[in-house]
Amino acid sequence: MEIDFDAKDAISDFISVPAGTYLCRIAEVRTGTTRAGDDRWSVRLVVAEGQHVGKQAAWDSLVFSVRGRTRARSVLHALGLPSKGRVQLTPDDLEGCTALVEVRPSEYESPSGQVVRRNEVPYDGYRAGSPAGGGTPDLTEKSDLGDDSSASEATAGERPPDTTNIPF
Repeated sequence: MEIDFDAKDAISDFISVPAGTYLCRIAEVRTGTTRAGDDRWSVRLVVAEGQHVGKQAAWDSLVFSVRGRTRARSVLHALGLPSKGRVQLTPDDLEGCTALVEVRPSEYESPSGQVVRRNEVPYDGYRAGSPAGGGTPDLTEKSDLGDDSSASEATAGERPPDTTNIPF
């Protein structure tokens, strides 16, 4: 019998959407604590519209510690939840909330030596966003299809605005 104890295990790939910015809905919140004993809420982000609707974009965590307070505040603000002063929140308050969320691939090696790929949300990866049909779209965003087409281009059946008669 021959066995290679130095061989790496297969790669576990949990990336279901490509890198980009998506309108995401919080589909699930799991409560827990960090090793330091601080409250941590892990949130499952699911794409809410577009080509990848319904697919899991990423898992992310909010840590309610002195060090994690700034990020938690910015995430809550992007989700449209109270983020100033003393607030009382439950995990149910987050479920169903939406925001524009940037995801990017990340790779690490588990303690067993297995390579794991998954999407992560950067520290400043949340922005206020609204579901389709609501609010003002961010026309500076690139499409999440990996091409260089601008989101401000007219879609099928629409004409671009006439800019020849603008008074300034």
